[in-house]
Amino acid sequence: GLKTNATLSFPSMARADDAKGGETKLVALKAVSEGYPLRGQISLQNLQSDGAANNQPTTRLTRDVPQAGQAWVDPSLLEVLNLQVGDAIWLGDKSFQIVALIHREPDRGAAFMNFAPRVMIHQADVPATGLIQPASRVSYRMAVNVQQFLKWARAEVDKPEVRGIQVESMESGRPEMRQTLDRAEKFLNLVALLAAMLCAVAVALAARTFASKHLDACALLRVLGQSQKTLSVAYAFEFITAGMVASLLGVLLGYGIHHAFIWLLAGLVDAQLPPSSVAPSLLGLGMGLTLLLAFGLPPVLQLAKVPAMRVIRRDMGGLQPASVGVLLTGLFGFAGALMWASRDLKLGLMTVGGFAIATLLFAGATWLVLKLLRKWVPSDTAPRWLLLATRQVMARPVYAVVQVSALSIGLLALVLLVLLRTDLINSWRKATPVNAPDRFVINIQPDQTQAFQASLKQAGVTGYDWYPMIRGRLVAVNGNAVSPSDYTDDRAKRMVDREFNLSARSAQPEHNPVVQGQWKEGERDAVSIEIGIAKTLGLKMGDRLRFDVGGVISEGRVTSFRKVDWGSMRANFFVIYPVDNLPDVPLSYMAAFKTPDVPAFERNLLQQFPNVTSVDLRATFIQIQNVLDQVIRAVEFLFAFTLMAGLLVLTAAVTSTREERKREFAIMRALGATGRLLSQVQTAELMGVGLLAGFLASLVAELVGWGLARFVFEFEWTASLWVPAAGALTGALLAWIAGWWGLAEVLRQPVSQTLRQASE
Repeated sequence: GLKTNATLSFPSMARADDAKGGETKLVALKAVSEGYPLRGQISLQNLQSDGAANNQPTTRLTRDVPQAGQAWVDPSLLEVLNLQVGDAIWLGDKSFQIVALIHREPDRGAAFMNFAPRVMIHQADVPATGLIQPASRVSYRMAVNVQQFLKWARAEVDKPEVRGIQVESMESGRPEMRQTLDRAEKFLNLVALLAAMLCAVAVALAARTFASKHLDACALLRVLGQSQKTLSVAYAFEFITAGMVASLLGVLLGYGIHHAFIWLLAGLVDAQLPPSSVAPSLLGLGMGLTLLLAFGLPPVLQLAKVPAMRVIRRDMGGLQPASVGVLLTGLFGFAGALMWASRDLKLGLMTVGGFAIATLLFAGATWLVLKLLRKWVPSDTAPRWLLLATRQVMARPVYAVVQVSALSIGLLALVLLVLLRTDLINSWRKATPVNAPDRFVINIQPDQTQAFQASLKQAGVTGYDWYPMIRGRLVAVNGNAVSPSDYTDDRAKRMVDREFNLSARSAQPEHNPVVQGQWKEGERDAVSIEIGIAKTLGLKMGDRLRFDVGGVISEGRVTSFRKVDWGSMRANFFVIYPVDNLPDVPLSYMAAFKTPDVPAFERNLLQQFPNVTSVDLRATFIQIQNVLDQVIRAVEFLFAFTLMAGLLVLTAAVTSTREERKREFAIMRALGATGRLLSQVQTAELMGVGLLAGFLASLVAELVGWGLARFVFEFEWTASLWVPAAGALTGALLAWIAGWWGLAEVLRQPVSQTLRQASE
């Protein structure tokens, strides 16, 4: 009962009509039928007059397919064959009329033949072309619109008797974008983890503030005869009900915002996304209740233990730290929820573990600073406002430790997000810069190298990649013959069962960093291996590899492993000999460069060098840039969302001692302190706390960011000495702004009113 659609594709030569010059070009022919594409739509490009002398390209989406006798082609094919829409194109024995230009296919894969210009026809026309004969190589593709089908299909393909069949999915169909999308997914998961941690701080602070405000009321209820059990049930019910309502509101808010997120990703896929399931809502609700039970309920339940004596002695029955058992249970439960939500073991462990260790470091460093504060601020020479500010902080050491730690955790999340977001986007931009190569030319013969390079120079191409290209099959490792049966990994079997590209170059490619071993220019009997294929084939340093290159045996010892970014749009190879010449080995050359803005460049190039194959990646490059822009917009959207949540947490941390400040400032004003002096005291205290929190958070963010960048996101981390200084100043500024916003009433409220409230 599955909805499916089948297509077939194969390489073939397309020929212009003799009246148009009869030019030929290797194309990727694709035959489709009604119902294609199974999901999404084909984007076609037409040329329509705009009323002036110019023709402006426009696109339209369709679910139609070419009719009998019609052909849809890539625009680049018209340039090469000197054709226009409406002209005839020959495929084998049949002539087709070009009626539309293909702008984008939703299911176009990344196989090498798919980089050749596309020609799409109806399946009913294939027999008339006479192109499929005995020994023809044809790829048949069946599309299935059910994700659950993948598990069964992969199990079938893994059976020993099944060969030549591959399963592609949304996760594996676009290898040139795989790293970018993987990094984006991990960053979004990191945003979710940091948001949850910020929420944990906010819930803990809010619950403590809530409990502090109800201490006196609980003491009075105890005097009136209420039992601890009744108070526990009452406050737990009140708090859990409020938490449920808040969690539901959060789920509704998230559901609404996800529509904006989908709008930012519009065009990343050409299909209408299915409606969201109930699973994310349940996850959000569960995370909210987990936060509530782990960090909110313990201080609230302490209200039931308030002694009745607090009615006459306000110094009794204050909030105490939660018991070790309750605290550990909550923390482990929350850590488990974060690990499950992270979907990546390394990301979860490094983030959760890093923040747990950071919390202890923040508390320890704050306690040490408090111990040294009295020595740093002498009572006889320091300004009065500074002396009062330091005494205020030292009078409540536990509150100070909690406040600085909460501020530091919030700032750590924000600094970490800023640093990773900046380096992540920079790594994406560097991987696919605007001037990256968008055309690959292969099969350049050795006697054509000078003429070809001169042709590029004449066309204005100044920078290009130039490599010898060697087709070789791995036949032995350390003298032992290898075959597909020696491996269990499907990719390893395919690599051993076919030829792959090798090259030779004395200078190390600047975009291929060596991660193990050493690249020595001109070293004979040596090869450098891409680290991914080395892991797949189980190769290690010092192994001797033997390749069969067109009947010529070539050997080399593994002397280095290189890291290759396959999404960089640069020329890359699995194996490179660190020499400029390999005698007696058959080879050709390849060039990769930015297509110059020269009319009919490809047609002139192929007329001069008819044996070469020109692979035009301009459409692919534009699509990659568009996807990259959309991913960056999505990442920055959630980054800004989490940034706002972090600022709210900072405000909550700063204002957590609001009631205590009210009473203390009222007493100082009653004793003669001016409003200006108290404002200076508050500013000094807030900026000092923010300065310390920002400095500590920035130092830890540099360390955690380095670990995440190297072991999770796998990009180069650029640590900077200015980050701790900038973090300290930012922390001081944010703490002062949050204090001014949340504590302004403390300085404005009349003294009598404050003292009257304190005595009630």
